[in-house]
Amino acid sequence: MKRYVYLIHRWMGVGGCVLMVLWFISGVVMLFTGYPKLTPWERLAPLPALGTTACCRPIDSLSADRPISQPPTDDPSIGHPSTDGRPAGHQPAGSLPGGISPADARLVLTSIGGQPRYVWEDGEAQTSAPATTPASTPTSTPAIAPKEALAEAHVFAPGASLQYAGTIDEDRWTHSRSLNPHRPLHVVELEGDEPGRLYISSATGQVVLDAPRYQQLWNYAGAWLHWLYMFRNQPKDPVWSWVVIVLSTACTVVAVTGVFVGIWRWRFRGRYRTGSHSPYREGWMRWHHITGLAFSLFVCTWIFSGLMSMSPYGLFPPAQKEPDEAAYRGKAEPMADTLKQPARIIEALQQTDFRPVELQWHRLGGETYVLALDGQARTQLVRATPDGQLAVQDRWKPDDVMPAARHLFAEPATGSEVLGQYDAYYYQRHPEAMNGAEVHGLPALRIDYGDAENTRVYIDLRTGQMADSMNAAQRNRRWLFYFLHSWDVPAILRTGSGRDAVLILLSAGGLAVSVTGVVIGWRRVKVKVARG
Repeated sequence: MKRYVYLIHRWMGVGGCVLMVLWFISGVVMLFTGYPKLTPWERLAPLPALGTTACCRPIDSLSADRPISQPPTDDPSIGHPSTDGRPAGHQPAGSLPGGISPADARLVLTSIGGQPRYVWEDGEAQTSAPATTPASTPTSTPAIAPKEALAEAHVFAPGASLQYAGTIDEDRWTHSRSLNPHRPLHVVELEGDEPGRLYISSATGQVVLDAPRYQQLWNYAGAWLHWLYMFRNQPKDPVWSWVVIVLSTACTVVAVTGVFVGIWRWRFRGRYRTGSHSPYREGWMRWHHITGLAFSLFVCTWIFSGLMSMSPYGLFPPAQKEPDEAAYRGKAEPMADTLKQPARIIEALQQTDFRPVELQWHRLGGETYVLALDGQARTQLVRATPDGQLAVQDRWKPDDVMPAARHLFAEPATGSEVLGQYDAYYYQRHPEAMNGAEVHGLPALRIDYGDAENTRVYIDLRTGQMADSMNAAQRNRRWLFYFLHSWDVPAILRTGSGRDAVLILLSAGGLAVSVTGVVIGWRRVKVKVARG
């Protein structure tokens, strides 16, 4: 068995060390340049502030709008039939644009192409394409054509030279499943001081992803290389998944067997005749042995945690029962007239020196409220008072949220706590991180449930929305992947550049182990080939 360990490490390491060299280099790049993503603050920053003049008609007038935006076709004169066979633009009585039921709709007032627009989305169908309608006067909404895409790009990047580059369904930067409702995507190339590429939704005309050129270039040496995206062809690609799982498993075996070999060959009490604890006299072998022992713990945990990121072999199955967000929102109660009038909502916010760029209508326990966001992604809540006025507040009280939160699961809540600072499972990552676009605000309400999977839910009290949900298996994966791979507990994240410096140092050590292994493997292969 001992001989097999030597042979496995020797021959699997020939290819495994090459992969590990690429992974260590790309991992350091990813510390400073993340995969292209559109963060909330990047999306909101270019939007103009919503004003009370020329904006906006009451939301109960939107059911009179007829056509909705449709993806582009080769012939814009050809209409798009609806899924039930009715001609495009036909709306059932009392429905909103797109035939969406008012009780199930999610409504957003934002700006597209510099003009205020309503965006409707089916609250029950998470993958359905959103619809838009003008916020000023009822009018037909044409298909999102290159002209509209360029207008939106001009608002997002006002100083750039724009070049329309057609539409795509998917490319190397748009694998995310969250983009599915917006496909096909309009592509606009940016030239100027900050060159790059914008991807614009064919359903709403909004920018859904920006990919600066420097980020694209660095990603070839970063995330694109790190995650072997050259083998990925679609958002859910089982071939790519198994390629990563098999290679990560093989490299984990190489690293673990290397630890055994290194310990067996090291004399802890005595020395070899050379006076060294290591038997190797030749430089590359000697340094591979020494650096391998010095950095073995980091190399093993880093490769193993990379394997855990793929949830391999069914170790971390998806939740059997997701939180019932529809029950959390509750049955729609009659909306107060004041919440139907955006101008009054904007005026109430301006009185508190808050300049909203976007309004979102939500429900909590049946009560409709407005979540307002400014250009820095700061939030305010607007609720209707019993006397018909509007109240602006910065957060929900836990006692107002708990009655609705009890409906997330049929099983009762076993405990709850208000978080004033992040814990080990709920925290904010820097924008370069893989999940850096996820907003985890404070204070937050943490609730544990007595369901079979021991689910824990976090509700952002600034927004009233569920920010995260994890069952016991997902919490275990948090330690086996995120912690071991990124050292992302809040206490370490707060050290900032100190954490980066330690990770770079350890990555340099792992790189030394891998490079020496590549040289040793290459020399051994050359000898075998020559003898063969």
